[in-house]
Amino acid sequence: MLLNFTKMHGLGNDFMVVDLITQRAYLRDDQIRQLADRHFGIGFDQLLLVEPPRKPDMDFRYRIFNADGGEVENCGNGARCFARFVIDQRLTHKREFQAETLGGPLSLKVDDDGRVRVDMGTPHFAPADVPFVADRDEASHHLDIDGRTVTFSVASMGNPHAVIEVEEVNSAPVETLGPALQRHPSFPRQVNVGFMQIESPHAIRLRVYERGVGETLACGTGACAAVACGIRRGVLQSPVDVELRGGRLTLEWKGGETPIVMTGPAERVFEGRIALN
Repeated sequence: MLLNFTKMHGLGNDFMVVDLITQRAYLRDDQIRQLADRHFGIGFDQLLLVEPPRKPDMDFRYRIFNADGGEVENCGNGARCFARFVIDQRLTHKREFQAETLGGPLSLKVDDDGRVRVDMGTPHFAPADVPFVADRDEASHHLDIDGRTVTFSVASMGNPHAVIEVEEVNSAPVETLGPALQRHPSFPRQVNVGFMQIESPHAIRLRVYERGVGETLACGTGACAAVACGIRRGVLQSPVDVELRGGRLTLEWKGGETPIVMTGPAERVFEGRIALN
C-alpha cells in the first residue's frame, strides 16, 4: 500500500508525520525501524501518528514512536510539528486545540508567526513518577557509574529524564555517560539524559541523549525537564532560553502544580509517498 507522509523538524529534531485520519495503516516495529534508517529509508528521530481522539474532550490523538520502533510518552519538538501539521493539512480550523498522548493531554496553540506554544503539563519529581529507584525525593541524586559518582536530578514530563549539570556542554561525555546512565537498573523504563550548562539564571545550553535514538539536535521534553530541575534547585529563574544544537526554545514555569509552557518553531521539509511492504 502507498502511505502519504510529511517530513518535518523542530530545531533539527526530525520526524516523519503520518495522517491516520484520512488514511488507514498499521506500522509494525520492523517497518518503523526500516523507515527510520537514514540510508535505506526516510530517516527520522521519531515517527508521529495523527489519529482521531478516543476521548470526547480531545481534538486528536498524537502517538510517538522512536527510531527503534518503541512507542514513547511525549515529545515536545514533535508536539510543535504535530500542531503545525494538523493546521497545514486542514485537519482542523482551530489555532488552539487539545491532543491526547501516552503521557497525558497536551494543549497547543499556533501563533500567527507560525511558532507554536505547547502546554507541556506539570513536571513531576517524585522518583516513583519518573520512574527512578530511590529511597527519598531529593533535588539531586547520586549513582556510581563506571567507577565514578555521577550527580543528577530527575523529572518526569510524561517521559523520564535525568539532568546532569556540566561546566562545558561541548566537552560533556554525552556519548559515553548518556547510554551508561540511560540503561542503569535504577531506571526501570530507561531514561533520557540531559547535559546542562548554566550561562545565567535565564539561559542554559543543553545536549540530550534520548532513549531509543541517541543524541538529537533538540529535545523539547528534555529542555522542560532541565529548566524545571534548575528552577527547583534555585539555580534558574523563569523564563529560560534553552540553546540546543538545533536552535533555541523559550520555557516558562511558575513552579508548583502550574504547567511548563514551551515556545519554539516547527518546519515542514517535504511531502512524500512511500510503498509499505
